Amino acid sequence: MSLDAARESLEAISKWLSDAHDDREYLIRNTRDVVILCSRSIAAVHRGDMDDATAKADEAKRLLMSHRKKAGSSLVSHLAVAEQEIVEARALIAIASRRPVPSAAELGAPGSAYVLGLLDCIGELKRLALDRIRAGDAGEANRVFGVMQELYEAVYPFSTLDKVLKDVRRKLDVNRSLIESVRAAVTEEARRAELIRALGEADKVGKG
Repeated sequence: MSLDAARESLEAISKWLSDAHDDREYLIRNTRDVVILCSRSIAAVHRGDMDDATAKADEAKRLLMSHRKKAGSSLVSHLAVAEQEIVEARALIAIASRRPVPSAAELGAPGSAYVLGLLDCIGELKRLALDRIRAGDAGEANRVFGVMQELYEAVYPFSTLDKVLKDVRRKLDVNRSLIESVRAAVTEEARRAELIRALGEADKVGKG
C-alpha cells in the first residue's frame, strides 16, 4: 500500500496551515495599530480637534484596507474588532460635527461590525453629552442625548439576532443604562437652569 498521495496532500495542507497561522499572527499584531489610531481619533473628538480626529480615522482606514488583503476570506474574523472601532470613530466624528452618520457602504464595513460599532458609539456619546453639560452647553447636550436615543432605537431590532450577531443584546442592555443616566443628567441640568432663571426673575421683582 502506497501513502505517496496522502503524504503529498498532507505536505500541501501543512504549508497552507502554516501560512494561515503566519497571516493570523500578522493580523493580530497589526490590527492593534488600527484600534490605537481609532482610540486616538475618538480622544481628539473629545478634545474638540476634529481635524486630528478625521486624520487619524483616515489613517486607520488605510491600514485596515491593507490588512484585508492578508486576511482573505478565511481570516476575515480577525478584522472584526478593528472594523468596529473604525465605525465607532467615524460615527462619533459625524455626530460631533452635526453631519449624517455614514452608511455601512460608505465605511466599507461588514454588517456585523457596523451594528456593533454604532452601539459602541453610544458610550462615547454619553461622554460627549456630559462634557457639554459641564461646559454649560445644555443645548448641545440635549442634541447629543437625542442622537443617543435615535441610534439606540434604530439598532434595537437587532436584539432578536443575538445568536448570529454576537454581543448585540449585551451591548443594547448596557446602552439602555447609559441613556437613562444621561436622561437623568440632562433633566437635572434643565431643572437647575429653570431654578436659576426663576431666582433671577424673583431678584428682579425684589429690586423693582
